[in-house]
Amino acid sequence: MSENNGIFFRMSDIFKVYPLGEEEAVVLKGVSLDIQRGEYLSVLGPSGSGKSTLMNIIGCLDSPTTGEYILNGSLIEDLTEQELARIRSREVGFIFQNSQILPRMDAMKNVELPLIYAGVRPRERARRAEEMLVKVGLKERLHYRPNMLSGGQQQRVAIARALVTKPTLLLADEPTGALDQTTGAQIMALFQELNNDGNTIIMITHDLKVAKNAHRVVHIIDGVLTEEKEGVSA
Repeated sequence: MSENNGIFFRMSDIFKVYPLGEEEAVVLKGVSLDIQRGEYLSVLGPSGSGKSTLMNIIGCLDSPTTGEYILNGSLIEDLTEQELARIRSREVGFIFQNSQILPRMDAMKNVELPLIYAGVRPRERARRAEEMLVKVGLKERLHYRPNMLSGGQQQRVAIARALVTKPTLLLADEPTGALDQTTGAQIMALFQELNNDGNTIIMITHDLKVAKNAHRVVHIIDGVLTEEKEGVSA
């Protein structure tokens, strides 16, 4: 744990550099970002802006070349691979554009999966999975397989799976990108409910209308992160 254990989320002067033959590609350029517990933030940027790299670093799937990242009191650069795996499985709940739920498992089994890896006993797994599926509005779909669910319902299963470990941070990558406008709006309404319940959410998106659902928007272009000025409209 870092001595800065009062800080929930802080990135300070993050650079990410990849070797490119004899040269280097600088993908993130001095990114600094603070997030309070319970905040709902969008990171808005076009393809190639560096937002996917930023998402991977936030989710501890990659590490910065230089700079400091603190999540829930832990200085990420000081952690072992085992500790990073624990962060990924328990501290961060991942929600992707394509739900990435397993087709041969019903909704309950899909949501239970992270709890199996965490060593939770079967009865408790089932209780927590059902609780989360009810929370996201799938009380009547507990034992439906993905091919019996709509795209929006599949995304709700993915959200329940992300929530079931009670993570400190929900990290959503283009969560409405594969959905129609109406279903996407329903998922955004669900995100608002989750945030009202106290969940901290970071949403990565290229869509300004989707980004505006968050309470705070930051922009990333060519690896540079900037805060949106108040009064900027959609």
